[in-house]
Amino acid sequence: MELIVTLKTSKWDSAEHLRSKEDIAFYLEACLEEAGDDAAFIAKALGNVARAKGMTQLAMDAGLGRESLYKSLSGDGNPSFATIVKVIHSLGMRLHIEPIPEVAYRDSSGRST
Repeated sequence: MELIVTLKTSKWDSAEHLRSKEDIAFYLEACLEEAGDDAAFIAKALGNVARAKGMTQLAMDAGLGRESLYKSLSGDGNPSFATIVKVIHSLGMRLHIEPIPEVAYRDSSGRST
């Protein structure tokens, strides 16, 4: 006799789990680490945070139009740096820059390059 198990899944939505400023900060930090130089990934992450906080309220707080903000942060948009800064500040966050630790790479002979 063959047993068939049906597993029902639902789509993961990050916005449903971003409740506090700390949640948002950790989420954005992780996304920045993961994104590398993928600006669309970062914009999408900010879009998830904006949905969690309420796109309309965030747009008003940032002095931006809701529709243009939604489009900019969809992952398909290309928001200006000014938009990114306004959104981050409206979330009560700030950008933080730190140097990347230098890593000594070794070639096949074992020499540092």
